[in-house]
Amino acid sequence: MPAIGYVAKDENGSFKGQLKTLSIRAEISIVPNARKRNDVQPDYRVVSGDVEIGAGWMRRSEASGRDYVSLSLAAPEFGPRRLYANLAQAADERDDRFVILWNPAD
Repeated sequence: MPAIGYVAKDENGSFKGQLKTLSIRAEISIVPNARKRNDVQPDYRVVSGDVEIGAGWMRRSEASGRDYVSLSLAAPEFGPRRLYANLAQAADERDDRFVILWNPAD
């Protein structure tokens, strides 16, 4: 899965960084969903500027047992389909660095 961005984790539990594809470069924030009331609602909201472009749900990998965030992104720049990605600890394993890995839909 190719990396389409990197973010840093803030002390308040949010993430800030960039989403990068061949045609898109956008500053994004992945912020905890303060309005979550049940398990169906997302754990995170993804915003670029003042525009909400997606959501994220906490998941645990069955293979490794590690936590990650499953992201679903949508914006006119992506065309009619959603972009799916996973937010996980970067390979350098710095506590504050995370990678956004594209998860192509079949």
